[in-house]
Amino acid sequence: MSGHAVEHLISGITLGILGGGQLGRMSAVAAARLGIDVVIFCPEDNAPASHVSKATVTASYDDREALQDFAGRCDYISYEFENIPVETIDYLDSLKPGCVRPTKALLEVSQDRLKEKAFLNAQGIETAQWRSVSCIEDVKAALGEWGTSAAIVKTARFGYDGKGQMKISAQQIDDGSAGAFFDKHDGQAMIMESVVPFRHEVSVVVARDIHKNTETYGPMLNEHRNHILHKTHIGDSVTGMVGTKPVDMAKKLAEAVDLTGVMTIEFFMTEDGHILANEIAPRTHNSGHWSIEACTASQFENHVRSVCGLPLGPSKPHCDAEMLNLIGDDVLEVEPYLMQNGAYVHLYGKRSVRAGRKMGHVTFLKI
Repeated sequence: MSGHAVEHLISGITLGILGGGQLGRMSAVAAARLGIDVVIFCPEDNAPASHVSKATVTASYDDREALQDFAGRCDYISYEFENIPVETIDYLDSLKPGCVRPTKALLEVSQDRLKEKAFLNAQGIETAQWRSVSCIEDVKAALGEWGTSAAIVKTARFGYDGKGQMKISAQQIDDGSAGAFFDKHDGQAMIMESVVPFRHEVSVVVARDIHKNTETYGPMLNEHRNHILHKTHIGDSVTGMVGTKPVDMAKKLAEAVDLTGVMTIEFFMTEDGHILANEIAPRTHNSGHWSIEACTASQFENHVRSVCGLPLGPSKPHCDAEMLNLIGDDVLEVEPYLMQNGAYVHLYGKRSVRAGRKMGHVTFLKI
């Protein structure tokens, strides 16, 4: 680290984070280790990230007066989820030019599945077959063109954890049951993707600093339940199974968007070992939570470092690890993990338990 960077840290840095969820919370905790203050901006009262931050501005993302106040408190600004309005980023960038990281270019790509798939393909990165659709007739025509009986149809924007999507078969089109999905999402742009017979779901997190140095986490092997991440595995056996191609792709994408910050790429690995890119997340990721205990610098610390203009820390894991998500009522069964050697419990401070809600996670180090 240069003397200038050390002076910068000691004199005091304030990082603004748009969004108040658990990713912002864990980023704020990582920032505190480096003596960096965090100010959260989010519409919700009592957000998880606000519990561990210096201050919170509670306002809607289009409240310019509140955004101006927020920007005035911060040296750098980032975001913890991808559905921040681009107009908000534009306005903040006009107030603090060059200090909003990652830039809106990555946000725009990751917010829209149609743009995302086109961007991935433009970089020479293969995805599932896809096309834009706007009605049942478009889906029926595409099924005929692709020579298949079913496909996945998703809203182009805002869906996550299985929301805003449906597997639609030719039979469902013929009997009319697929029409309800289009009725529910009337007026929204849609993407249709071929069904990928995958063997594994894989992710890679990549961090890149202002000097264009990179650190990566993964490849990680992910298990889902009800479209929500259940477990993540990391270690030599995973790397041996998956290979280095996902990491190479992640670095290539980080360079293509001139990333400063952290981004995540999710992949499918097919039965024959083929790797297909699925989604981009312009942020830290649920599958990288194990890095808090297993790495010198976690994904959250390297996110904070990179967006604050600091050099990255080493990301190589000390040992193999497994991360277990606590979803909904799972959190009520956490007591044994609190007493288990090698188990690291993280609860997100969410006071109401709901089905499908991410309440916390546990990391198990395989020492």
